[in-house]
Amino acid sequence: MIKSVSKADLPLPKPRVSDPEVLAAEIIERLTYGIGKDAKVATPHDWLTATILVVRDRIIDRWMESTRATYANNAKRVYYLSLEFLIGRLMRDAMSNLGLVDEIRQALASLSVDLDVIAGLEPDAALGNGGLGRLAACFMESMATVNIPAYGYGIRYVHGLFRQQMADGWQVELPESWLAHGNPWEFERRESSYEVGFGGGVETVPGNNDEPRFVWKPGERVIATAYDTPVVGWRGERVNTLRLWSAQPIDPILLDAFNAGDHIGALRESNKAETLTRVLYPADATAAGQELRLRQEYFFCSASLQDILRRHLQQGNDLSALPDKVAIQLNDTHPAVSVAELMRLLCDVHGLDFDDAWEITWRTFSYTNHTLLPEALESWPVALFERLLPRHMQLVYAINAKILLDARKNRNFSDSEISHISLIEESGDRRVRMGNLAFMGSHSINGVSALHTELMKETVFADLHKLYPDRINNKTNGITPRRWLMQCNPRLTALIRDTVGPEFLDDAEKLQALDAYADDAGFRKKFAAVKRANKEQLANLVASRMGIRLDPSAMFDIQIKRIHEYKRQLLNIIETVALFDEIRSHPERDWVPRVKLFAGKAAPSYHNAKLIIKLANDVARVVNNDPSVRNLLKVVFIPNYNVSLAEVMVPAADLSEQISTAGMEASGTGNMKFALNGALTIGTLDGANVEMRDHVGEENIVIFGMTASEVGRVRAEGHNPRAVIESSRSLSQALSAIASGVFSPDDPGRYAGLVNGLYTHDWFMVAADFKAYAEAQRKVDALWSDDVNWYSKTIRNTARMGWFSSDRTIRQYTNDIWRA
Repeated sequence: MIKSVSKADLPLPKPRVSDPEVLAAEIIERLTYGIGKDAKVATPHDWLTATILVVRDRIIDRWMESTRATYANNAKRVYYLSLEFLIGRLMRDAMSNLGLVDEIRQALASLSVDLDVIAGLEPDAALGNGGLGRLAACFMESMATVNIPAYGYGIRYVHGLFRQQMADGWQVELPESWLAHGNPWEFERRESSYEVGFGGGVETVPGNNDEPRFVWKPGERVIATAYDTPVVGWRGERVNTLRLWSAQPIDPILLDAFNAGDHIGALRESNKAETLTRVLYPADATAAGQELRLRQEYFFCSASLQDILRRHLQQGNDLSALPDKVAIQLNDTHPAVSVAELMRLLCDVHGLDFDDAWEITWRTFSYTNHTLLPEALESWPVALFERLLPRHMQLVYAINAKILLDARKNRNFSDSEISHISLIEESGDRRVRMGNLAFMGSHSINGVSALHTELMKETVFADLHKLYPDRINNKTNGITPRRWLMQCNPRLTALIRDTVGPEFLDDAEKLQALDAYADDAGFRKKFAAVKRANKEQLANLVASRMGIRLDPSAMFDIQIKRIHEYKRQLLNIIETVALFDEIRSHPERDWVPRVKLFAGKAAPSYHNAKLIIKLANDVARVVNNDPSVRNLLKVVFIPNYNVSLAEVMVPAADLSEQISTAGMEASGTGNMKFALNGALTIGTLDGANVEMRDHVGEENIVIFGMTASEVGRVRAEGHNPRAVIESSRSLSQALSAIASGVFSPDDPGRYAGLVNGLYTHDWFMVAADFKAYAEAQRKVDALWSDDVNWYSKTIRNTARMGWFSSDRTIRQYTNDIWRA
């Protein structure tokens, strides 16, 4: 007879052995009993799932240990709220962090299965778009690595942003069905489900001491159900949780309607609820699109805050201690409605008075701003906000009144300053300013590069900075070296380890030891061989996907990022056209062979960005079919950019294009990834490029163009882009060719509007910076022609990029903001 024990005395699972023989046996066991497949008929996807489950078992042991330790210590937790988590594929990352890559490879080989083949079948999780989501993923991994108890909160998108295909060079958006084979990494937690309301009205009822109490009566409700994914840190020392919310209806089917024959109408509420978590960033050009975006943001914020408060109270903590036990980081402006939602929960659900609730709220939240673009700071029409979230609108008005009264009465703010800090935009259609709400409701507001932080103080938040001069601080972004060196570039990792030892694996700043080898001819040769092998790998990928052959001995000049006018892919393309003309006009010159590689997605409703993609493909078609430049210039736009594609392109880059209009890129992290992997950067003094220059040395980076202050001055004073264009033969000829249909004979006027914008206003300084950019590219040519100098510089880039580890960034957040 088995003796019963209390829950506190229940035995814990024994640590799992991880030698290849045991792993192979467990993979077969999972295949048979977890998936229900005979090994003789198992598909590659079956083997992938079985392998993931075996790796996951070893993560779960550490996951539970981490959770038990946090509860036992009643430690302060960090909660990271982000609309995006661009986590990519997880299996290689997990195996690497657990030190299991070789053992799993051997185990699978004994079963006649190739690890590389099945790992390539794992889909990228479609949970993000660009740098914002990738930063969140790096931060989650670093929080686990530096032993910070943390939860990430977001949305479990069914289809993510979109899968990008090309149709005659045009971007076509298709659903990204990343969950088609299920997701073996996640755990559904139906016990962690919460109701989230929308619409309805607010009732006033008697409260304590005859004070009125407000009760929100939503007109509709949905269920938010949690799905948990473990996030394992380096060497598996800690495992944190990424909790994503899925929306489900209160009643999955209206049986009365169904039985009456209205089969479609019976599922209307179910479809409406599930729409909340189908797609990332639904197009907001329509009123319906705007409403869906606000619904999404409130849905995940409300569920997350209910979960946070539940956990806090379950630990026996008082709500007054919330700022001491909980740090909530808002990753950009999307979760800003959390400020109003926490106030509602504290005041209406838990009975706190307004002033006490506000003190708790602003001390609990901190806000990371990622952009100076006004449209990205988000604002919602008051009418929409009030209809969808009527109680929150009341609280926004109350917060606004409190802050504005203090600003006018105690700080002597002028009418102009009051209008700038107000939560309500009064000019034109009245709108709720979510950036201002995030600022007012947080004790810390950080920029993500030194330049960006100073520009925040001077521009978008100038008056709020005057009101709260101690709140803005800088936390320069970083990247996880586990994903962006060890995992994506195993050849370079092995070379560095063999040269300077393994210390850099635990502390990226130890890469500095590599500096001593920059002038070592033998090491330079090995470094160049690694780069060549990585370029061959990318060339093979392009050949298999697109049927285009690339010469690995040519310079691989790469620009991969979200397509946006301020990121200036257009400048790159125009200079490529000018180079194309020059090579054809002067074939006798000693030209450097180049492969211009582009990748990135444009927002579905962003016309000019989609036109820039089409232009890149049109230029590629003409250039790649011209025999006079065949061995000297090639242009390729690789569709469907994602993390896995970046992991192949980043190690293969010779030249990294970081050419945004100065003052418009908050930080950038692609710049860090390329430099860490031995690419030379050509860039403006924008975002983190400024600090990269300081770290790698101005002689090891190619800087060009106007500074942020110069761009601001030119915009304020006005300039004549037409005169600039007409003064440059190469620029005017390139623009004439583009505008007249040389690259679009099927539609000669296709790019007339795009080019005309450069002649009339050139807001993003494409024409203004063209000459400096072209000169910088010729400087790059000269550097490339000197192998010794080129590889000395790129080795120094790798050696000096350790400071840009996200581990450093997270430690700064922890020490200065979260105090966890």
